[in-house]
Amino acid sequence: MQRRFFSFSMALLALSGVLSALGASAQQQVTLRVMTHNSFSLPKETLAQFEKKAGVKLQIVKGGSAGEMLNKLILTRNQPIADVVYGIDNTLLPRAQAAGIIDPYLGPAARRKAAAPMDDKADANGVSAGVVPVNYGYVTFNIDKAWFARQGLSLPASLQDLTRPAYNRLVVVQHPATSSAGQAFLLATISGLGEDAAFDWWARMRANGVKVAQGWSDAYYKDFSKNGGTRPIVVSYATSPAAEVFYSKEKIHTPPTANLFLTGAVFRQVEGVALLKGADPTAREAAMAFIEFMRSPAVQHDLQTSMWMYPAEAQAKRVDALQQHAQEPATFNSLPGTALHANARRWLHRWNTVVLK
Repeated sequence: MQRRFFSFSMALLALSGVLSALGASAQQQVTLRVMTHNSFSLPKETLAQFEKKAGVKLQIVKGGSAGEMLNKLILTRNQPIADVVYGIDNTLLPRAQAAGIIDPYLGPAARRKAAAPMDDKADANGVSAGVVPVNYGYVTFNIDKAWFARQGLSLPASLQDLTRPAYNRLVVVQHPATSSAGQAFLLATISGLGEDAAFDWWARMRANGVKVAQGWSDAYYKDFSKNGGTRPIVVSYATSPAAEVFYSKEKIHTPPTANLFLTGAVFRQVEGVALLKGADPTAREAAMAFIEFMRSPAVQHDLQTSMWMYPAEAQAKRVDALQQHAQEPATFNSLPGTALHANARRWLHRWNTVVLK
């Protein structure tokens, strides 16, 4: 009887030890808060592999558009709502830097030369203000090839052509205040044409019936003639024709859309990942691991067909869809970060006055 009691007591003690260990393990597991824009998308399996390897629980916090996401980070900088951020791009970097929300990162990912630098002030590896490049893409015009073939209308050879009567009511763009694509396209016109000439072009486009959509989805899936709308020219991405082939229900080998690379209408957007200043110190190691994860072979492969961007890792292999149907433009437009920071609000106000009021 005593032996049974002793055995039972030892079993209770052993079970108590196991439960305590499990409880301690659960308490030690770090929750990593990752702020992203709404377009962030990676396969669940890829994210689960990171959680398992890093021993963390990911909490993905989607903050709206990239601009909305940054606004939230700035407003909560005294009590950060995330530990690491993905999705700050070269148009938003000056604001993030001025707000002082980024901590520098000097790990391996920051010491490998990126295929595209964050901005004109980036170091030799493409890192700027602590933001490490993850991917890049080109905002540009897409055209509906079948529409132009049916109408027998030649493609415009310049932005100025689009102001001619032949292209009346054929173009849809996105609002630069509510769409990152719209903002990038506005900046492309300013960079390519010069400020005054750009806004003169916008005024003539208004007179020629340009349509302004709130976001990319509305412009592409509602207004673009390829998807049932009436506009055969839409501001989209250089990878969009590849996505058309990739997602087509029928097996097709040629995209029904094409890029239209016009001078003053191509902007290279570079997105990065960064540590947030003042974040949870117990999550700092996990946050640094996440930066490395975003430049890992798995993510650099997956983002090509989940977010339809080009990988920042210079040695990353392009997936077939991008190799075959997502050519990069020979030239593109960009603006210095100082010019963006100093003029972004004024340019947006001027655009509103010229195009909408």
